[in-house]
Amino acid sequence: MNQLLTVTAIIETATGLALMAMPTVVVRLLLSGEISGASIPLGRVAGFGLLSLGVACWPGREATGTGPALRAMLTYNSLATLYFFYLAIGGGLVGPLLWPVAVLHGALAVLLARKWRLGNTAR
Repeated sequence: MNQLLTVTAIIETATGLALMAMPTVVVRLLLSGEISGASIPLGRVAGFGLLSLGVACWPGREATGTGPALRAMLTYNSLATLYFFYLAIGGGLVGPLLWPVAVLHGALAVLLARKWRLGNTAR
């Protein structure tokens, strides 16, 4: 497995664990907002999804780095980038980590797209 996919898997696994353990803190840092009631379990479910994505892409799951794990991380990071920039530009929900997280996901999406394209043209 390539290093980029490994780093991406580690980041998403860590974020998933943080959401599962303390969704209110993650929301406060990302969106400068508070959650309560049903939002807390929903945040934890989102954490489960990120954890699952990270585990699916963990080293040893895929030899080439161009299969389902790479496509899953590319899809997730592309959608996350678009949504985080939408939130950041749209106003209201902007915490201290939203812009850095948006940029990080954008960079990962670009690198993953490059890897996917290079892997598919080599076939």
